[in-house]
Amino acid sequence: MANSCKLKQQNGKRIPVSSSSRMPKKRDQTSIDTAVVDICRREFGRLSTRNFANRLAASEDLVLRFELLKKLNKHKGCVNTVSFNPVGDVLVSGSDDRKVILWDWETGNVNLSFHSGHNNNIFQAKIMPGSDDRSIVTCAADGQVRHAVIPECGVVETKLLAKHQGRAHKLASEPGSPHIFYTCGEDGLVQHFDLRTGTATELFSCLPVTDRSFVGIINLNSIAIDPRNPNLFVIAGSDEFTRLYDIRRYKWDGSSAFGKPADYFCPKHLIGDENLGITGLAFSDQSELAVSYCDESIYVFSKGMGLGSDVNAILDLSMASDSEMENCNGGGIKVYKGHRNCVTVKGVNFFGPKCEYVVSGSDCGRMFIWRKSDSELIRVLEADKQVVNCIEPHPHISMLASSGIEQDIKIWTPTALQKATLPARIDKVFEPRRFRFFPYFDSDSDDEYYSNEYHNDTSSNHTDSGDDDDDDDDDDDGDEYDDEDDDDDDDEELDEEDATFGFMNEDVNEDPQEDYSELFDSASNEEYGDSLDDFRDDEQ
Repeated sequence: MANSCKLKQQNGKRIPVSSSSRMPKKRDQTSIDTAVVDICRREFGRLSTRNFANRLAASEDLVLRFELLKKLNKHKGCVNTVSFNPVGDVLVSGSDDRKVILWDWETGNVNLSFHSGHNNNIFQAKIMPGSDDRSIVTCAADGQVRHAVIPECGVVETKLLAKHQGRAHKLASEPGSPHIFYTCGEDGLVQHFDLRTGTATELFSCLPVTDRSFVGIINLNSIAIDPRNPNLFVIAGSDEFTRLYDIRRYKWDGSSAFGKPADYFCPKHLIGDENLGITGLAFSDQSELAVSYCDESIYVFSKGMGLGSDVNAILDLSMASDSEMENCNGGGIKVYKGHRNCVTVKGVNFFGPKCEYVVSGSDCGRMFIWRKSDSELIRVLEADKQVVNCIEPHPHISMLASSGIEQDIKIWTPTALQKATLPARIDKVFEPRRFRFFPYFDSDSDDEYYSNEYHNDTSSNHTDSGDDDDDDDDDDDGDEYDDEDDDDDDDEELDEEDATFGFMNEDVNEDPQEDYSELFDSASNEEYGDSLDDFRDDEQ
């Protein structure tokens, strides 16, 4: 019988017991269970060591256990760039103090410190792959692109390769090549470099779309190369479009123009918004493209999600009906929300052995980590008292390096005993305020203001986030090499000319500096809801 049941003896009576009541309740599977199963599969040869390592490194459990490992303290200004060499044992950084430092990040020791030769803040420094860490390229606020060669012994030699008219924010090295890299600048110029000849080729100047010829040029802030196809690179700046180019279309004899993109990327609902700009770009190992918008969100485009190369057809999309534009994801485009990107030029990055996560800094001093697959915000870390601009993942292990307005670099590892949870009120996202790009070429006033706001962090009452015990870990570490005497440091103090964007609130006609103060004091502005201090209290 289907409904038959057995009897059990209780207090001298036989009581029916249903079969369902005897079944043990199945508990939910945890990440620990998955890890145990993976270990068993590896031991029985059903899971390769490499796949086991990748699955473990991609575990969300590790992401929830990230904590501050140490601080690297040697710079005397904002740290605007951090990146690893291909092996991952050396971290290179550049700062407003115009120095380049090569770190043994694991011990916290300085391997090498040298003056870059720049006259202003360093915006990016990269170790060229395949160079045995002896070839470093840099770009800076002075517009210069420089090459540093590290000899076996003696003084580091730096050479000026080219110069942009205005700030040069980013450079991108061709994967696997010790010779080829690209730069972009606020003059809209994209340049191609070959270190074998030491010369620069001016590829093109980025022009606005056809109906905005009054703009002149697009001030470029970011450039990235597709790791799967190094012939493809993307650029972005002071409008809503990311442009993709194929270097194979360039005629090296200059016989034809190269300025037309092969593809455009932009969420459809943002097309036509002339107040937008882009601060960061990144490719994943799967050729997905992450785009970080100023005062907006981060978007990730998969291959084939471009809008095509027909500008007129693209602009027609901005005339579509509201019902056609209401889907913010625009046909499979993923959107990542919660951070604030308005004050500075922030990057964006992928993280994980197969780029399972998206990471970004924020104006509130936090690091944000999203699950790439479903755009879920899974982790928020208190990284700085001020703005976090750079988050760089280690090329091989679960480790992150972060930097920003503060003068140190922070190393993060998944070593916490307890898993973290999101702050209670993290869902109260900053309300967007539309800012448009301020002309860069005469921006002394906003540089001075920014310096007054952020460079006072060296005062005696300033405290760093994280463990105070780590603050002076590196003070006693001697440099293996240093081609400058310490006495020269006083002569090379910061010009206090900073690397920020200038933004102007388009609804205000008064002095821009007064308007900026509202933005920097947004923690107490009712428009943004609860203060940042309240957010931090909740997290603790």
